[in-house]
Amino acid sequence: MRLSNTQDSYGLLAVTLHWLVAITVVGLFALGLWMVELTYYDDWYRSAPAIHKAVGVLLFIVVALRLGWRTRGPRPAPVASHSTLERRAAATAHVLLYALLFAVMLSGYLISTADGRPVDVLGVFQVPALISDLPGQADIAGKVHLYLAISLVSLAGLHALAALKHHVIDRDPTLLRMLGRDPARSPRGRRAPAPPLDS
Repeated sequence: MRLSNTQDSYGLLAVTLHWLVAITVVGLFALGLWMVELTYYDDWYRSAPAIHKAVGVLLFIVVALRLGWRTRGPRPAPVASHSTLERRAAATAHVLLYALLFAVMLSGYLISTADGRPVDVLGVFQVPALISDLPGQADIAGKVHLYLAISLVSLAGLHALAALKHHVIDRDPTLLRMLGRDPARSPRGRRAPAPPLDS
């Protein structure tokens, strides 16, 4: 697999970043729901939120890198069989996914820095508390963070269902491209041979 994208498929870097972000978002969502139920006497009471915050900061860096790569490098051309409505819906979904990702991470940052302390990232570096001590900052940001996270995971689920629909029902190469497969080598992505020229 090539590192960069081609006209027909996504490259190794785009594919890796896509699935890394997807798995991390689901993992952070599950961890967040679990850790808020912990009590002071649970072994993970302090370590689970610390991991959640640190991975959230690292996710921000990865998403920024992915967005930079997405805007800088070439992108595969739209699948020819997709309608105009499908293409617009996909573009809108991608914009919303990125907007929700950054909104979730920003609200998480506001929760973590409400008391003025920086966010420690696995003891390697710290993110300073640039915004803190706002009235009700932790509570308000916490509610916003939860609702945004639910919206993000729900939209990501619809995104996944759409990809499966394209793969199973439409039998087009949409999902194969994000798995790093070359659609040109797949029966469902193979172009029909050109008709012979009239002699």
